[in-house]
Amino acid sequence: MQTIYIDADACPVKIEAERVATRLGVRMVLVSNGGIRPSDNPLVESVYVASGPDEADKYIAEACGPGDVVVTGDIPLAAKCVAAGAKVVKHNGEELHERNIGNVLATRDLMQDLRSADPFRQGGGRPFSKTDRSRFSEVLDRLVRQAKR
Repeated sequence: MQTIYIDADACPVKIEAERVATRLGVRMVLVSNGGIRPSDNPLVESVYVASGPDEADKYIAEACGPGDVVVTGDIPLAAKCVAAGAKVVKHNGEELHERNIGNVLATRDLMQDLRSADPFRQGGGRPFSKTDRSRFSEVLDRLVRQAKR
């Protein structure tokens, strides 16, 4: 059964993902350490994992596979999901796949090294916008439809 897995702890697009899941009749699983309000939607399941670093990531990486779509901003998790055959989309609508995940992972590692070497180089990026939400919904809809085929 096709599933949309959401790395839910810091996900700003849970509502948009639920709309897509409902419209397309696809199961959606919110994976978190807790604190996420369960949905009344029968297609949406909440999975609470143990507290600790990367527990939600471990669950999603082990559960996903071909035909599934994973929503995450966590690049190492995205790499594992792509390797498992799942389609991956970031919160801003950027699709991660076998052709770009290596570069995205390398860039993430480089930026992490730069931040740790220079304590004044913190933050960055632009704020999350309405355009990001819209792009996310469009890309998620397309990926779920492609995965259904």
